[in-house]
Amino acid sequence: MSTSTDARLRRSKDIVSREVSATAARAAASACIVVALFALGQNGSVWAQTDASPAPGLSSSDPEPIGSEQVDGEQVAATSPSSVQGETEDEGEVSDDTRPSVSDDAGAVESAQFGGPSSVSGQLQRDREEQRVVGPQTVKDRMRSRYGLSLGADFNILAQQISKSPGQTGGVGGAARFYGRWALLGRDREPDVGALVFKVEYRNSLGTELPPQAILSTAGVAGISGPTFSAAGGVLTNLFWTQAFADNRFAFEAGVVDPTDYVDVYALVNPWTDFNNLAFSTNPTIQIPNQGLGAAARWSITSQVYVLGGFSDANSDPHHPEDFLSSFAEGEYFKHLEFGLVGSWLTRTTHNAHVLLWQVDDRKEAGVDGGWGATFSWSTELENGIVPFLRGGYSDSGGTLVDRTISAGFGYTIGERDSFFGFGVNWGRAPDGERDQYQFESYYRTYIVRGLSVVPSVQYILNPAYEPDESDLWLLALRLRAVW
Repeated sequence: MSTSTDARLRRSKDIVSREVSATAARAAASACIVVALFALGQNGSVWAQTDASPAPGLSSSDPEPIGSEQVDGEQVAATSPSSVQGETEDEGEVSDDTRPSVSDDAGAVESAQFGGPSSVSGQLQRDREEQRVVGPQTVKDRMRSRYGLSLGADFNILAQQISKSPGQTGGVGGAARFYGRWALLGRDREPDVGALVFKVEYRNSLGTELPPQAILSTAGVAGISGPTFSAAGGVLTNLFWTQAFADNRFAFEAGVVDPTDYVDVYALVNPWTDFNNLAFSTNPTIQIPNQGLGAAARWSITSQVYVLGGFSDANSDPHHPEDFLSSFAEGEYFKHLEFGLVGSWLTRTTHNAHVLLWQVDDRKEAGVDGGWGATFSWSTELENGIVPFLRGGYSDSGGTLVDRTISAGFGYTIGERDSFFGFGVNWGRAPDGERDQYQFESYYRTYIVRGLSVVPSVQYILNPAYEPDESDLWLLALRLRAVW
């Protein structure tokens, strides 16, 4: 090998080394920011471990009902997947009705009406489950019980580093969110409550040219890792009214909606707490739009059978909410219809099998062809706490990352600290790709301190769809989430 070739190799290694070091430094600095913001946030909260509130053990007669929920008559881990959506009856038993029985607590029906783990209602319930380990947050508790106002906020950071790429190999991004649900009608007729749901966010890269969302596509992969970590800036992602009727047999929401909150959801769909790769959250064969004007409705035909359908604007841009009306008036929509079977409405995300049909109109100004597709999903929770899943999809559309896919994997709650391990494998074929692409991801979620989770993950990509000269890639990631 020539001296000049050796020099070029050394320079290339030095450049890669400096980029990796720079990414690590930015991630470390971002982590310090998270911890600092988390510490500041605790000054406004009351964290009290009292004799009356052992972790999940309050009875329905105790003065602080939050933290006493049970699922299927069993006390559950604070971040167990079955507890994300779960609420209970006063005696800790699940009803065979189309909805779970609820207590007089204003927040007890939030997740009983609509949406999955990543929806505002699902996230609020998840936050309470996590914080239940150390007792209730008194201020938020009182607001919910007295005024029907449930509030939440978090700050999230994701750092990713890929082994090879013709572009940037590392990216760090942050997202701050403020969200809530205000039950304004029918609090004395639970669960048939009418509520205003809202969420605003600020998303941006942190010290890197590209946000984490762009790392995989830049490397030639037909996929996205960290789909919520973009450089969109300020976005309005939820502002809608939700209402239940007939003892929660019917429910709808209308306004500024996020279709990923309720379309094709399952237990591990939440990109803020579970998998980073889009293949294991929103099905990549769906040409699903951004948040914007739309509506959806759900009918629980029996205690175990439901139908959910709706439509939303195919061209919306949540960064410009002032354009929502004009965009909606263009008449280009995403439509969906889902038929599902659940163990009960209480456990609808963990014990769920469904088929989804969707169609989207041609987006003329964007130059994207419309199309249609279908997906299936199955997941359950075994007695040992393992949550296996199997999902797949097909699309006849040019606007999707892949036009056929199958994903399988599992999640598992570990130990009394409620750490969680997840693993998934995905096969997919890009619409214009010439080879099969495989993606693997494993992650481990645990808690540094109360309300501050850390999620390291590893991804392996075999046969990147748009990089035929590469046989495989590795992606390392670290995600932090601080919850108020």
